[in-house]
Amino acid sequence: MPDFPIVDSHLHLWNPRTFRMAWLDGNDVLNQRYELAEFRQHSEDLPIQAMVYLQTEVETPYAFLEARWAVELAQEDARLRGVVPWAPLEFGERAKTFLEALRELGPLVKGVRRIIQFEDDLGFCLRPDFVRGVQILAEYDLSFDVCIDHRHLPNAIKLIAQCPNTSFILDHIGKPDIKSRVLDPWREQISQLAAFSNVSCKISGLVTEANHQGWTLEDLRPYVQHVIAAFGEDRIAFGGDWPVVLQASQYRRWIETLDRLTEHLSAAARQNLWAENATRFYRLEG
Repeated sequence: MPDFPIVDSHLHLWNPRTFRMAWLDGNDVLNQRYELAEFRQHSEDLPIQAMVYLQTEVETPYAFLEARWAVELAQEDARLRGVVPWAPLEFGERAKTFLEALRELGPLVKGVRRIIQFEDDLGFCLRPDFVRGVQILAEYDLSFDVCIDHRHLPNAIKLIAQCPNTSFILDHIGKPDIKSRVLDPWREQISQLAAFSNVSCKISGLVTEANHQGWTLEDLRPYVQHVIAAFGEDRIAFGGDWPVVLQASQYRRWIETLDRLTEHLSAAARQNLWAENATRFYRLEG
């Protein structure tokens, strides 16, 4: 277990009674209240110094309300130092209206996540208006969280190539098929992504891509090793993905597992992974 303060770059909070979240239907583990009180229970005695809130795919009419709610939560827990809400980037220039409203919520809004993973059209992220929407984020000093699975990696690479001024962070290492122990072509595609200096990577979400009941540390090792080798020590960040992680692991177990997988790193590299890189990427000092 890290013996220094941790920054969790990927935290979700929700209450299905507050916002409609259709994707939770039928999921007995996740379809319940997970707010700050519950997170404090699950993270008790863990050295969590700061957290970044990621949008939770509420139904679209609630998206701005979710962003405002998340910003207000920081008044309850000052460790919540960044918010990454949804925005309709597929509308291109017209997304500016929404981005202006997000900016008015204050400096806690650090970036945007418009999930690509759920799009049946693998070319969705290459539509001209979507590309333009992602490019516009740089004008607002907002980053983009890339939430995809491994099927979308080739087109995500093409998207990022068209947005050199936007800062990107890849969620959940691109969701490789860990359950089936598939490494290729994910490895080569991750290396291609890492070649862009404006892309970082969250080491998060691995256990939910593995066998939920039977995953082992060794199942995860080659994926963690490759991400570290590809992105280097300065562009990787720990993400807890709570409470989604609870489908496969308790929060503490995931932290302990990643700690063991990275125990060979230098003290400076460990500090980068667990705190410094996320702080810099999301500008949590400001």
